[in-house]
Amino acid sequence: MRSHLLQAHNRERALIGSAPLHWDLQLQAEAEAYAGKLAATGRFEHAPSHLLRDQGENLWTGTRGAFSPGSMVADWASGSRFFQHGEFPNVSRTGNWWDVGHYTQVIWPETQKLGCAISSSSDFDYLVCRYAPAGNVIGARVP
Repeated sequence: MRSHLLQAHNRERALIGSAPLHWDLQLQAEAEAYAGKLAATGRFEHAPSHLLRDQGENLWTGTRGAFSPGSMVADWASGSRFFQHGEFPNVSRTGNWWDVGHYTQVIWPETQKLGCAISSSSDFDYLVCRYAPAGNVIGARVP
């Protein structure tokens, strides 16, 4: 799973010229803890900011066992169809940065490290990816 998630991220980054990410075990451990919490509670919400400490976070959920790790990341990357270069958050052709926010975190040029985990409930898989340094910085230019 780890290699599939890292490869999927780095494929997207290569398309726009961002350097490849490197897997980080600490980010993975934090993602595992939070993914486990989501699966146990059935809630689907970002971690509180005090748990992120200059980390970005992407979340995904879907029917248990129905999606590959690559397809989960591809779902985030599908926001590229709305992406336009500019200063964050003015980077979406729709006028809503939420339409591209997962994608911009995946490709964010200053991000160097990645750690992800998938936890499952009886019905759903929960993917949590953590990024450092965080992307989606207000006022920063996105290539």
